[in-house]
Amino acid sequence: MDPSFLQTDGYKFSMAEAGYPLRQETFYYSHRRGGPHLLPFDVEEAVRSLLPAPPTSAERDFLETSGYSVGRAIRAALAERRLTIRALPRGAWFFDREPAFSITGPAALVSWLEPLVLQLHYRIQVATLARRDSDRLARAVARVTCDRQREIVLETLDRIGLSPPKITVDSQAYADHVLARVRGLVDVVQDPSRIFEVGLRAATCPEQHLIALQACAEAGVRKTSNVAGARALGMQPVGTMGHEHVQRFRSDEDAFRSMRDRLDGPVSFLLDTYSTIHSGLPVAFDLLAEDPSRPHSVRFDSGDKQTQFLVACAMARSRGVRPRFILEDGFDVELTATFESLRSLQELPPEDVVYGYGGYIVRESDDQLGRDRVAAVFKVSSSAGEPTMKFGDAPGGGKASIPGEPVLTRRFDGCRWSGLVQQHSERTPRDAVRLTGMAELPARLRFTAAEAEDFAKEQGPHPPLSARTQEQIEALTQARHRAIIQSLR
Repeated sequence: MDPSFLQTDGYKFSMAEAGYPLRQETFYYSHRRGGPHLLPFDVEEAVRSLLPAPPTSAERDFLETSGYSVGRAIRAALAERRLTIRALPRGAWFFDREPAFSITGPAALVSWLEPLVLQLHYRIQVATLARRDSDRLARAVARVTCDRQREIVLETLDRIGLSPPKITVDSQAYADHVLARVRGLVDVVQDPSRIFEVGLRAATCPEQHLIALQACAEAGVRKTSNVAGARALGMQPVGTMGHEHVQRFRSDEDAFRSMRDRLDGPVSFLLDTYSTIHSGLPVAFDLLAEDPSRPHSVRFDSGDKQTQFLVACAMARSRGVRPRFILEDGFDVELTATFESLRSLQELPPEDVVYGYGGYIVRESDDQLGRDRVAAVFKVSSSAGEPTMKFGDAPGGGKASIPGEPVLTRRFDGCRWSGLVQQHSERTPRDAVRLTGMAELPARLRFTAAEAEDFAKEQGPHPPLSARTQEQIEALTQARHRAIIQSLR
């Protein structure tokens, strides 16, 4: 059965409504750390199994009453089945930041897929750990959170030809763990309405996420980005803005205006696609000043959030605007307590600062195979045929993405294999083979786990990039500089 039309994050619908739902876009999947990584499934088969079912009238009514319009263009995009999927063959190893696969299709559909595509991280980690350390895998999956998670482990091990260890399902222990975490957060912020949950993409499966949402509801947290989960549990679906929206418009101002001018009610502005302090905040506060009657929000995502928050407070006072602050990404009890102290020092009322939690709430107590372990990402890299990339404020470009239509090539220098990230339109070098798009993995690329670990160490945290890929990055970096300069005028 196809997933429900609602089985995604709410902000996917609002971005589609304010954007270009039928525009052709490419998103690519990668892991930023923790490699090497073993791909144990056929990507084409896996992705197509995630495509949504047509919306029922009840689902459309729920979206409408929740503040998410779904027009004809969005429905047409989500009904589309003509996708171009370029992937590594089953059984291939890939290293940190290398593209494992890409999906090209209507923007609203490929974007809709993101949380479910990211849940594939669990299958990859199970297979990888099974090859690298079977004893550690046995400990990692000895106790799982739901029947579906157990099925995923069994399916994955069967695909790579390994017998499963003993696996026990203990949903109650997981629910208790999540409940304790959420109650700890509520104790810090005092008011559960100041907390919303955004962890669908961090879960191993929708079934596990539903258990986490039930625990959230028990602790008084009633807001989640998971639209299907919200409907099932009588919660409120919520959302903010993603980097893909800003990348489509190629400037903070155009992206922010599209959300503000095409959606009713308050919207959020994601600040760090180009630069939180030098572009995102000035543009967001300009728009707030234009219409102070609408209580819009600003969301911090990467970099030194404490400094950004203090700068934002000072900037808001100087401009005479009152934004709502949304704090996400990496927040736990300790960091929340720190920001509550900062809020108090800035004399901000509690309702002006809200917190979103994803992996911190959803991940299991031992977190041996969580999404954060590998930093799985699914990023837009091309929009309307033009390359695009996320920059962010993380030190050293830690969250920067790859532009264009990336493919992975393996080169052999006579002693070892290495990676090369090319563009789909580029020729493969003579001393290399294009791994992306292969129907079956050649015997000479069937590495052992030990060989893959050696190759990963030699290659390091960043794969080599082709000349065309580097040219695209340089051109987009210059465009980023121009966008920042424009925002400061």
